[in-house]
Amino acid sequence: MTAETMLQVEGLAKTFVLHTQNGVELPVFENVEFSVAAGECVALAGPSGAGKSTLLRSLYANYLPTAGRILVRHRGAFADLVAAEERLQLEIRRETIGYVSQFLRAIPRISAEDLVAEAAVAGGAEPEAALREARALLGRLNLPERLWSVPPATFSGGEQQRVNIARGMIRAFPIVLLDEPTASLDAANRRVAVSLIQEAKARGAAIVAICHDDDVREEIADRNFDVAAYRTAA
Repeated sequence: MTAETMLQVEGLAKTFVLHTQNGVELPVFENVEFSVAAGECVALAGPSGAGKSTLLRSLYANYLPTAGRILVRHRGAFADLVAAEERLQLEIRRETIGYVSQFLRAIPRISAEDLVAEAAVAGGAEPEAALREARALLGRLNLPERLWSVPPATFSGGEQQRVNIARGMIRAFPIVLLDEPTASLDAANRRVAVSLIQEAKARGAAIVAICHDDDVREEIADRNFDVAAYRTAA
């Protein structure tokens, strides 16, 4: 049986317009087309500057594409993230698309465990259960227990990234976007992160990842998608 398509990208293009520079246009990519099925991980490939991060942020509705469609299976039907009103975009991000970025948005005075638990509560989990799960994930990612109750703004890059991974993976999102999730991690914690990603795939998550670590990419990706092939000339 063919796995259900969760994400379908059709004719996607993105050009940045620099309004402070007399409207100079910076084309990034055009005619991007690919799909991701449940339980599949597609790795975005290409050299620096190919548009991988721009594409990933477009898939999360952080950037508005210039043309094309991003069809997301949401509540059992496809919704076009490009044409969707802001309310629907936020709903899709809240319920359907998880995102692990390279950088943690640390909120002042909010502890690491509460920051992670908050993501689960937003998905409907009871606060106490969410806190237990947050602590279990932080422990699995080898973040020292003494840091769980500390705001992560002063953590090291690797410690912040572990909080970021826990926050992004605490919920069973149908679609997960990963932007260099293991970039700041040591070997032991890379293995934990890879295990979490593999478990997400096993439960049926459709994953799109940017991963410059060849070994990690080989472990998590089912196939590569070369964004550079869709690069447009400036």
